[in-house]
Amino acid sequence: MGKSEISNFKSQIALAIAAHPDDIEFYMAGTLLLLKRAGWEIHYLNLSSGNCGSVQFSAAKTRAIRRREAQSAARLLGALYHPSLTDDLEIFYDDKTLRRLAAIIREVRPTIVLTHSPQDYMDDHTNTSRLAVTAAFARGMPNYRTRPPRPPTQQDVTIYHAMPHGLRDGLRQLITPDAFVNTTSVHATKRAALACHRSQKEWLDVSQGLDSYLKTMDEMSLAVGQMSRRFKQAEGWRRHLHLGFCAEDAEPLRDALRKNDLIIRAHERGLGRKLSRYALTERGRRTGSTG
Repeated sequence: MGKSEISNFKSQIALAIAAHPDDIEFYMAGTLLLLKRAGWEIHYLNLSSGNCGSVQFSAAKTRAIRRREAQSAARLLGALYHPSLTDDLEIFYDDKTLRRLAAIIREVRPTIVLTHSPQDYMDDHTNTSRLAVTAAFARGMPNYRTRPPRPPTQQDVTIYHAMPHGLRDGLRQLITPDAFVNTTSVHATKRAALACHRSQKEWLDVSQGLDSYLKTMDEMSLAVGQMSRRFKQAEGWRRHLHLGFCAEDAEPLRDALRKNDLIIRAHERGLGRKLSRYALTERGRRTGSTG
């Protein structure tokens, strides 16, 4: 997407940064749809082309197929599509990828970034999370040169990490969200967007049965809804530490979504008070006082 397609700066812009075509639909699309409903501009970026996602076609043909599928899904979600930067199993935390992603973040100027969990079952997901965090951190650094060059931006950005695949980290430990977004009202659209990735249905049918990827997403949404103890279907989120990104009390999902579409756990609400007490304690230590 060229610079002419990027809107003038406004505060209501959300950018989803995922690893592969269909990851946004699995973990983030419900929240994107609700933000779109609330008047936000939403952006859609998969770092990888998905070129390894076939046992039938060549990498080049698979890459083209999955690009078309991702574009269709983005249109259905009402999101602005951004081309991928690399290929499957080549999402590395490296200089080239970081500078290219940082350029996109400076162009889009999001105030919400949705990305993968820092703990997940494969490196493409965890490396995407790391890249998204660092690229957002570098948004305002004049001496950090992006590729292509883009001027630094100074807006606050709040980063939310999605649930890992299977709701567990790589050591099988259950991950519990800090916030739950009620996706029940948009689940059908989320499912339709995932169904745009038809090549994955056909590929996974070989080993996992008819429509397995759709059923897997349904089950994950129901499981997170059950974890919320309130919603039928939900997406779970953990907010990244604010330092270097936004105000300590920033919670743009809370501000954007209706009260009955979001739960922030008591643990998360108390986190700010704990951090404030920590800051006071550290200041007291540095000054030699406890007051």
